[in-house]
Amino acid sequence: MTATHQRTVPAHVEANPRLGTWISVADGTVEVHVGKVELGQGILTALHQIAADALGLPPERVRIRTARTDSGPDQGLTAGSMSVQESTPALRYVGAAVRQLAEEPPAVSSPSRRSQSDLLRNQRSQSSLLNHREAVTAYVERVATLDPDTNLTGFTIHAGPGPDFVVGTDLPRLDLPDKVLGRPRFLADLRPEGLLHGRVLRPPSVAASLRSLPETWTAPGVELVGDGSFLGVVGEREDDVDRALAAVAAAAVWEEHETLPDEDDLTGWLRSAASTRTEVVSDDVPPPTRTASYSKPYLFHASIAPSCALAEWTADGSAVHVWTHSQGIHRLRLAVADALGLEVEAVSLEHAENAGCYGHNGADDAAFDAVLLARAVPGRPVLLRWSRSDELGWGPLSPAMASTVSARLVDGRIDGWSYDVWSQGHASRPGYAGHPGLLATAHVSGGTPLPPAIDPPGPAFGSLRNAVPLYDVGSRAITGHVVTEAPLRTSAMRSLGAFHNVFAVESFLDELAADAGLDPVGFRLAHLTDPRARAVIERAAAESGWGTTLPESVGRGIGFARYKGLGAYCAIVAEVEVGTELRVRRLVVVADLGLVINPDGARNQLSGGAVQATSWTTVERVRFDRRRITSNDWESYPILRFPAAPRVDVHLVDSDQPPLGAGEGAQGPTAAAIANAVHAALGVRVRDLPIDSEAIVSAIEKEE
Repeated sequence: MTATHQRTVPAHVEANPRLGTWISVADGTVEVHVGKVELGQGILTALHQIAADALGLPPERVRIRTARTDSGPDQGLTAGSMSVQESTPALRYVGAAVRQLAEEPPAVSSPSRRSQSDLLRNQRSQSSLLNHREAVTAYVERVATLDPDTNLTGFTIHAGPGPDFVVGTDLPRLDLPDKVLGRPRFLADLRPEGLLHGRVLRPPSVAASLRSLPETWTAPGVELVGDGSFLGVVGEREDDVDRALAAVAAAAVWEEHETLPDEDDLTGWLRSAASTRTEVVSDDVPPPTRTASYSKPYLFHASIAPSCALAEWTADGSAVHVWTHSQGIHRLRLAVADALGLEVEAVSLEHAENAGCYGHNGADDAAFDAVLLARAVPGRPVLLRWSRSDELGWGPLSPAMASTVSARLVDGRIDGWSYDVWSQGHASRPGYAGHPGLLATAHVSGGTPLPPAIDPPGPAFGSLRNAVPLYDVGSRAITGHVVTEAPLRTSAMRSLGAFHNVFAVESFLDELAADAGLDPVGFRLAHLTDPRARAVIERAAAESGWGTTLPESVGRGIGFARYKGLGAYCAIVAEVEVGTELRVRRLVVVADLGLVINPDGARNQLSGGAVQATSWTTVERVRFDRRRITSNDWESYPILRFPAAPRVDVHLVDSDQPPLGAGEGAQGPTAAAIANAVHAALGVRVRDLPIDSEAIVSAIEKEE
């Protein structure tokens, strides 16, 4: 080992410099503690692969420990397709430090990734395998003796990065066996001793407040928990709790108000509401030759299982422990302490898997609900579950958005581009804007309304994500308008503003290509110099059979983006058939993710994102009247069904560049590809999502 491998300390190690925060040893296995959490995306499997290679150990001698606030690093949120990007340098740095401190023998790293049969083939005797195992065991024993208080930033790392043996392979998912075989694994499966069950009664509408509840109200087998407009019930039997909740709902009297905008004029409301203005680029742009406007409605997260949480206060009521499926347990810890006026040390949280999320859903709110209910029964754990109507009616929404894009076309090239986008904010997670940001804080006595969601500054965040095109378009003017009113609560949802912005930008690219009389693929390539961008577009066209003849009423369309302008490159070709209904037949996805940690996992993420975006694009829309959300079940809020799901072919570009996240790269390109394919099939342009039968008929009527 030489000084040639001296390294810069990664940000997550700088923030969590203690060795014992990352590494421990138990039962002959090195335990790697991480701050990222499993949300169904397979991230812990990928981190397991990175950690095993970084430590120079076979994967079976490494165990990943998920996030807790009382041990392990604070790595912020598991969000934004950043887990691999942020964790790879941190885990490799920690691994190199461990190998250096524990004096890893040369024999450990090289053969340890091979299967036993490979070892026997490539080594001459069983004794070689035995010696290798003994070396691994001795190395792990030395790791166990390391001082956990070692400051990882306090010395120079000389250890080399070591070769990748399991990184880049399809290592089986760690979490799937339990899920496939139905073993208890999820948060809702937890059954600690003395368990009680809890439910919360939400107000009937967004701005409702409790007027009265009979003082003598009781129900057998349950305890009523009331604080202002916050009402809940706790009991030992779920049936008793559910019946009691229905009885409370029947007895409570509420005062309601009409505070929501006109659902049928969302675009008009967005453009006229009070807003802040952010100019990302403000060049002087020449008069346009084409202008078009696009929109998307509010969307739900629509996880199959609703949110839940488990909380238990100490018998003396001085501290609380919470099991939650939050994306950011450290921020949630601070928010809970703030909301209750507690010292942070009195609140501890650990992550437990539940139904996956696609951004800021109801997990944090459910955790605080559980804390409030459990406070009424100290010393007893309370498992709180939301209902389907709770999840759809009260979870944070993906904001409705509207945009107008204009461009000047000169001799088949874009020479001037302007883009304005209107949206509510995309960030209202716990602690944002100095507010706990938990639903019940608006309902308890003395509580305050939830503030409007915000957009962190910069084009990689919120409403402006992917609003700046990667293409050479000449002078540009890019402006975001973030609505400062909060009639409906909005927050982060998978890809944030990129879903709408890529849909708008890439739809408009097709419109300009048509004006120029050019092929959409060739038109894009003519405006791109980034070789990685060009490569994914060219391959997507080739893999999809771009340019070959299709049957009548069938069309192909393409969409492309580099997520956030600095993440994954993704090009998608959609093939659609338009009859009495729109059917997306096939999606061809090509992505450049840099170094791919687990190819199978990356393909799953891209495929899942594309299918979800197909649902958003073709069927999903939150419905509401002037008081409340009305689409609070699967009948009134349909999602894409299995028979309607398209075939998805995913192709990954081989690359040795730094790894990029896969989870959110496909959303915007999918929407644009479908919209462009509909235009190719019918000759009409649908600019308002969802692209359902009603929208297509409306577009045809406008064309006429």
